[in-house]
Amino acid sequence: MSKQTFGFIGLGNMGGPMVKRLLHAGHTVLVFDRDAAALARAVADGAQARSSALDVADAAATIFLSLPDGPAVQHVISAQDGLLQGKRVKCVVDLSTIGPRAAVAASQALGARGIAYVDSPVSGGIGGAERGTLAVMTACPQPLYDELAPVLKNFGRLFYMGAGPGLGQTMKLANNLLSAAAVAITSEAMAMGAKAGLDPGVMLEVINAGSGRNSATMEKFPKAVLTGTFNIGFAARLACKDVRLCLEESEALGVPMVVGAAVREMLVVTNAVYGKDADYTDVARLLETWGGVPIRQHVK
Repeated sequence: MSKQTFGFIGLGNMGGPMVKRLLHAGHTVLVFDRDAAALARAVADGAQARSSALDVADAAATIFLSLPDGPAVQHVISAQDGLLQGKRVKCVVDLSTIGPRAAVAASQALGARGIAYVDSPVSGGIGGAERGTLAVMTACPQPLYDELAPVLKNFGRLFYMGAGPGLGQTMKLANNLLSAAAVAITSEAMAMGAKAGLDPGVMLEVINAGSGRNSATMEKFPKAVLTGTFNIGFAARLACKDVRLCLEESEALGVPMVVGAAVREMLVVTNAVYGKDADYTDVARLLETWGGVPIRQHVK
């Protein structure tokens, strides 16, 4: 893809690194975020600041969104200074996790103004965003996907999920349910082992050499739990939101999620105990407290 001008709205933990990927590829990126500090960081990286979503939509034909939830996406699209009023925007690529129904609503609102909506959530965490190794789950008409693929490859590995809005979201919710479940069940197993006297570091070595290994044992626990930092970079409130959306979708489809409901309750309690700034690895800290023996206790 030739060098182009793109818009990007939402410069948080994921959006900021993705803007860097576009800049490193030689593209011009016009950015907006309500957080002045996040905006300043993007400008320091080489992006060009704009004063509102509308300001971005007046200057860029293709705009990426990386926002925390469906209401934030809806606001950016439909507010008085939102994307729908833009003079140049023709395509909105939504990298957020907002759920299938919110994606359909966004697609309908934009479509009424002749603006294409691309449902394209990503997975892989901050490290994946920085390295360009995210899983990019894209749903839109095939010709549009083919057109966007060269730029989306800056973010990571592409997966075409189908033509309809919401298919990318459904895939992302399934992924995030599994990720949250891995953190919750690993926390329980590790707390039990620590209470029995096992060294948590050795426990992880054994698990990762055997059939119990998962994304939590291989990355999150070594980086954020055994170290006692509990800062893998994904907020517990967002994990809770994603699991809730997954359960809502499964209920609408008539698919029972008994284990998923338990995972949601663990995240709800974690949020209640540790507050709005809790990381979702704080589930392990909660289990440490309940078990009475810190998982970090025997770390050398």
